[in-house]
Amino acid sequence: MKSHYIYAGLIAAASGMAHAEVTPERLLAAGSEEEAGNWLMVGKTYDLNRFSPLDKINSSNVEGLRLVMAAPIGGAEPAGFGIGAMQTTPLADDGFIYLSDPWGTPYKFDLTSGTAAKPVWVCDTGIDKDPSQGILLANRGLALSGNNVISVLPDGRVVACDNETGDVVWDAQVATEVGEGFTNSPQVIGDKIIVGQSYGDWATRGWIAAIDANSGEEIWRFYTIPEPGEPGSETWLCEETGNPDCWKTGGGAAWVAGSYDPESNLVFWGTGNPVPMYDPEYRPGDNLYTNSTVALDADTGEMAWYFQYTPGDYMDYDEVGPALLVEANIDGEDRKVMARFGRNGIFYTLDRNSGAYINSVTYVSNLNWTEGIDAKTGKPIEYDPEADLQTYAIGAITRAGDTATTCPNIQGGTNFFPTAYNPELGLAYAGGIEGCSDLSVREVDSDDVLPGNIFIGGAGVNSGEQTGSINAVNVSDNTIAATLNTTYPMYGGVMASADLLWAGHMDGTFSAYNASTLEELWSMNVGTSFSAAPITFLVGDTQYVAITGGGLGVGGGLAPELSNMQAANMLWVFALEG
Repeated sequence: MKSHYIYAGLIAAASGMAHAEVTPERLLAAGSEEEAGNWLMVGKTYDLNRFSPLDKINSSNVEGLRLVMAAPIGGAEPAGFGIGAMQTTPLADDGFIYLSDPWGTPYKFDLTSGTAAKPVWVCDTGIDKDPSQGILLANRGLALSGNNVISVLPDGRVVACDNETGDVVWDAQVATEVGEGFTNSPQVIGDKIIVGQSYGDWATRGWIAAIDANSGEEIWRFYTIPEPGEPGSETWLCEETGNPDCWKTGGGAAWVAGSYDPESNLVFWGTGNPVPMYDPEYRPGDNLYTNSTVALDADTGEMAWYFQYTPGDYMDYDEVGPALLVEANIDGEDRKVMARFGRNGIFYTLDRNSGAYINSVTYVSNLNWTEGIDAKTGKPIEYDPEADLQTYAIGAITRAGDTATTCPNIQGGTNFFPTAYNPELGLAYAGGIEGCSDLSVREVDSDDVLPGNIFIGGAGVNSGEQTGSINAVNVSDNTIAATLNTTYPMYGGVMASADLLWAGHMDGTFSAYNASTLEELWSMNVGTSFSAAPITFLVGDTQYVAITGGGLGVGGGLAPELSNMQAANMLWVFALEG
């Protein structure tokens, strides 16, 4: 594949638009009035709130929205477990759109005509698009840094492509162990690019690393699974199993970009489940720092604090999802809060400077794995700090044959899906899954565990009907402000703008909702399943909304009735009539 189309860069010149370098200062100001018309990073701003103040499209006129541009995207090849799902959040800067296909290949489009999304270049990263690899094929977005477009790849490389030409500027092999790679989006902070190893379920050890934005050279690395002798290693009781190296395949993956607080210089990343996910007898203990949020110093990678949501997890409730940074008045006190929709079905608020638990509320309709959350510790009330193996309210699953049914589904609640926060309404939003899963254990001998091969240790299969919901949570008073039940599970993400909330559905429907009530105000079915979240931006004086669609991906197993939908990776762009 050519590194760029023959006319790469000519479209930008013809339009008379000169690209402004995406400096650290611009990224810090991503939420300002000057940058309101752009979408410079995956979460719109470092707080991952995915909120745009643009209001040219609003609840009074959204019914006039129509499709104005579309463009096909490559990389639709099936690849085992991942099946080529489009999960990328596009980026928008001065009339140009940047997005990635499921293999992490970056694309640039020119939207300045208002009538066509014209391809400018496709960056040839050299990725081997081999559908027999059997990897989790997904890429959740790009990053802009200076004059470069940054992508992370499933083979563990980070690649910088020139913004004007699409040529590769540098190519760094950051992941070095067998089975390691990336599905997340990178986060640019100053002169650093922060990335997270995503293939924890493939018998690897999770980590988060910072590399130099100009060269790709590594600056620091934080392992989410501590090695023996490090703080937290005492929660991996590997010696008791006769497998002293169980920590080496312990998981703790990082699937999405973390949020960043410039005031404290902390980044907040969610970590995945312990591995094998269904056999805690293989790796007894609380298994730090899995199922956690870790707050790391952006300059050094040193951990400031952590909070573990489900210790000794055996329900696959990893907590890789976005950490929303908000300011809220709670019990009469103004607090700097980190808010999260947990995959385990519970919405949490923590003090983002200390990690101290503030409160929580269940947001799914059916939750049975715990009887509740301890008001002092934030831990499930069944949690026993003295126990080697935790037993939550559903009962244990064991190698002896004990099984259980857990609610919500093993994929959530909400999963890695982008969430949002509207600061004008004080509401946090998430789309997710309503359903349950049947759990069982299958013992695997340690000699048969191979990094790069998925290591489950049992099964978690859908139990009964799986539907979906969108929830709005009032962060200040810890209440569910509105709930919308959906026919199919929600497997993408949401975006907030003015008085609207936006979301794509698995059946190909893209919708806009009243941000306060979640009443649907507009929808259109375009025929591609949505596993990604939308953005909004300006080109000239026109506000656009864009989203990528593609195959069903892993989410397809939740809605077998949609199995006849065809995979066609697309960029869809909408605007008001006239």
